Amino acid sequence: MQVSALYRHPLKSHGREALDAVTLSAGQSMPFDRTWAVAHDASRADGTEWAPCANFSRGSKAPKLMAINAVLNDGTGQLTLTHPERPDLTFAPDTEGDKLLDWVAPLVPQDRALPDRILRLDNRGFTDTDFASISLCNTASHAAVSDKAGRDLSPLRWRGNIWFDGAEPWEELNWIGKELALGEARLTVREPILRCLATTANPETGVRDVDTLALLNGHWDHQDFGIYAEVTQAGRVALGDTLAVL
Repeated sequence: MQVSALYRHPLKSHGREALDAVTLSAGQSMPFDRTWAVAHDASRADGTEWAPCANFSRGSKAPKLMAINAVLNDGTGQLTLTHPERPDLTFAPDTEGDKLLDWVAPLVPQDRALPDRILRLDNRGFTDTDFASISLCNTASHAAVSDKAGRDLSPLRWRGNIWFDGAEPWEELNWIGKELALGEARLTVREPILRCLATTANPETGVRDVDTLALLNGHWDHQDFGIYAEVTQAGRVALGDTLAVL
């Protein structure tokens, strides 16, 4: 098996960025993955520690967020966001949060908790798990879902960090508790990824157009897609690198 795509999501639920290579650190999430998150006005999160997804603006509640693309300038710390319904925005999330709040306001339902502030959590980030996780997704499993949907689906629906080729569909769900050799790094698979409404939205338009949850439950009797793993040995991972179950 080999790595076919790498993504990070600098601002939780607000875009993704394709990478060619990344250096993983033990006990940490992918560098600058979900480092920032947009807390809503009912959130109790203050940025001093990890907090659950319910504290943040996210695609399951605001599907238009799924159509955001993000590019982080690692040198300047500036983040550039694009969306088909909004002008491009470049801002510094640590000091110019108000620019983001104004920009994203038209993309979120006004009858729900509204974006209020940007929080930062270094190293482990505001991952969707209560541990610093890396998400891995199988291209064959994605192809199986697309086949049942009767249309080509973008893999960006799943917001995975690392995509791999060469496995059988759903083979990854049998790896829970196993160790993976991924490029120069080592990871331990912790749990499957239980999916939410965010995956029903088209990542090009932000419109809910495919009931991915019904497809998963109806054809495979589960609502999982992909796996969460924890980095146990640091190392570089690049496109084309080998993935092996140890």
